[in-house]
Amino acid sequence: MEGISVEQAMEQILQYTPVINETEEVELNKAGGRILAQDMVAEFNNPPFDRSPVDGYACKAEDLAGASPEHPVRLKVMEEIDAGQYSERVVEHGQAVRIMTGAAIPKGCDCCIYQERTDYGEDFVEIYTEQKQWDNYCFAGEDFKKGTTLLKKGTHIGYVEAAVMAGMGAAKAPVYRRPKVVLLTTGDEVVEPGNPLPAGKIYNSNMTMLSSRMRELGMEPFYMEAVKDDPQIMSERLKEAAKQADMIITTGGVSVGKKDIMHESLGRINAERIFWRVKMKPGMPTLFSVYESEPGRKVPVISLSGNPFGVAVGVELLIRPALEKMMQNPAIGLKEVAGVMTDDFVKGIKGRRFIRAYWERGEFHLPNGLHSNGVLSSMAGCNCLIDTKTMEDKESKSLKTGDKVSAILL
Repeated sequence: MEGISVEQAMEQILQYTPVINETEEVELNKAGGRILAQDMVAEFNNPPFDRSPVDGYACKAEDLAGASPEHPVRLKVMEEIDAGQYSERVVEHGQAVRIMTGAAIPKGCDCCIYQERTDYGEDFVEIYTEQKQWDNYCFAGEDFKKGTTLLKKGTHIGYVEAAVMAGMGAAKAPVYRRPKVVLLTTGDEVVEPGNPLPAGKIYNSNMTMLSSRMRELGMEPFYMEAVKDDPQIMSERLKEAAKQADMIITTGGVSVGKKDIMHESLGRINAERIFWRVKMKPGMPTLFSVYESEPGRKVPVISLSGNPFGVAVGVELLIRPALEKMMQNPAIGLKEVAGVMTDDFVKGIKGRRFIRAYWERGEFHLPNGLHSNGVLSSMAGCNCLIDTKTMEDKESKSLKTGDKVSAILL
């Protein structure tokens, strides 16, 4: 297939993208962003005891009948119970216990009263107001009851979900394993950041962009390498990576130049080409292949263009949906927003183009700087890609202030 739409490209990639069903257990404090692999069912009531929601005194509501500042009720204080302590005492009529927030309420009590409505007595306490039965009283199981399914399989674990599991007593979380994604960049002209920059060279920003975005989407790249523009070397790296990878992502070498090695490299390992070239700018020369690393195991290979902005667009439009499926995580799926332009985009638009912008309260703001495919700096601070899909069959034109457009949120 050649020269297909963005939607067709997505469909083809998803068709060959595996779903990760293998599971593992991870420490709960490291489970944030992961996907729960089984239902979490409460094994006990929480709290497992009746508890006080206030600092004050626990007693019998019946004993406080008629209590007022003018006619306080005087009760004998039997003991003090702090949070984390448990008393076997049974409180009788005419008695009370000093109690702190979160502490277990002893038997015989059916209400708690704020300390501010007493004289703070230690041996005896004077109480200045009536209480109804079960006032300021939290029953066992108020948060959750034994046998309740608190979190379902497939839940995205955020800080609240992690706290719920902690409250269940779980030290580890059963989650789906993370995908093993290999990142390979090409280009004899690139130098790794931190090294001197010789004449004619540029720094390898694509690897940093890819690996950083993978981490933002909830996974750690399995392996990363900058490969020279040599088809033999690249074919060897592809073959080796495919032994363990669930997906391989490459950048550069997908056009028709002398140094565009990906076509030959993939051909050397007999990878099946699914499509080449997508009707979008940037990222038009995107190449998608499938390599059968062993009988019955096909590894998708997504080869993006080498232009930095083209890589950024390819990651959002083509790789994000694949990772959503692979990780079973709808939270990272594409989200579309609509609004109006607050600036003119004077560069001619012919076909389907994706334009960096900042969206806020239904308005799209364009950044300062160039919008060419090789320029990445002007994308800093942007949070969306305006999609000119509705203009792809029209003659070249520009976007004007006030035009209604839609975009993909980053």
